[in-house]
Amino acid sequence: MAKRTRRVGYGLPVVLAVGVHVVALLLTMLRLPDSEVTPTSSSVVQATLVSDVTATDQAQYAEASRARNAQQQAEDQAQQQAAEAAEAEARAEAQEQARDAQAAQAREEAERRQQVAAEAAERAAAAEAEQREEAEAERQRQAEAEREEAEAERQRQAEAERKRQEEEAERQRQAEAERKRQEEEAERQRQAEAERKRQEEEAERQREAEAERKRQEEEAERQRQAEARQEQAAAEAAAAASRDALNDSIASEQERIANAQQSSQASNNFINLVKRAVEDRWHLPSNAANGLVAQVRVRLGPSGELLAASITSSSGNPSFDRSATQAVEAAAPFRELQQLDAGLQRRFRDFNLRFTPGDIQ
Repeated sequence: MAKRTRRVGYGLPVVLAVGVHVVALLLTMLRLPDSEVTPTSSSVVQATLVSDVTATDQAQYAEASRARNAQQQAEDQAQQQAAEAAEAEARAEAQEQARDAQAAQAREEAERRQQVAAEAAERAAAAEAEQREEAEAERQRQAEAEREEAEAERQRQAEAERKRQEEEAERQRQAEAERKRQEEEAERQRQAEAERKRQEEEAERQREAEAERKRQEEEAERQRQAEARQEQAAAEAAAAASRDALNDSIASEQERIANAQQSSQASNNFINLVKRAVEDRWHLPSNAANGLVAQVRVRLGPSGELLAASITSSSGNPSFDRSATQAVEAAAPFRELQQLDAGLQRRFRDFNLRFTPGDIQ
């Protein structure tokens, strides 16, 4: 707020003083014709003294003196009033200046307080801003720490998931390796079983060959015996008819026994041939247990062709039963049936095969 100033003036006192002098002069001029001055003691004394001034002059002088005195008094009074007015004006001005000074001081104090308050507000705002910045920085640090912790946790989880996947992959590899090992072991067992069967078949063939050799030797021996008997019978024919009849009866019985032995041997040979043919084409399932047993009925035509292969006693394992019938179907036809006698052919056109994981019977 701008400081208000007041100018000190002396116009009013001067006007008052001039007005007083004019009034005094007018009064003097109006009273001179009517009044007559009475000589006072001082005038008598003065008359006593040698003086050439008349009474009228004295009266005029006295009147003029009074007028001058009144004018002087008026002037003094006016001056006094002017001085008092000037003093009052000065006091008022001083009071005004004091008030202005107080107001200015108050304004300055208010401004100073406002400035102090503004500075305090600025400092408070700066402190608050600094606190906000620190709080924001702390929040950002916490957010960064939380983000880093979350990232670390994500990485830990990712690492744990990677390890779990690696462990799972390792378990799968181990399981696959174990499965392959089991398959290889099963394959080795199948091969060993096949080798055992092959050896058994070889042994069976050797036994059959040995049996055939023995049969041939027996047949040769029978032929020799028959020839010997014929020779003996021819030599002894003339000796006794009863002995001839007896010898004929004995020879017939021996021939019947030999024929029966030949039929049994042929039957065994045909069955063994069927077994070997079926075993060669039998693919045992990997899930076949050792205790499984299946019986297959085989029906053949006159020339050994397969008419039907059906399960008459199931093992309870469809894969095992199906592999048995498929082995019979793959091994057919069995042309060796035609080499048997008519009676044996009728017998072996319908027979059963018993399948177990280790053998066919």
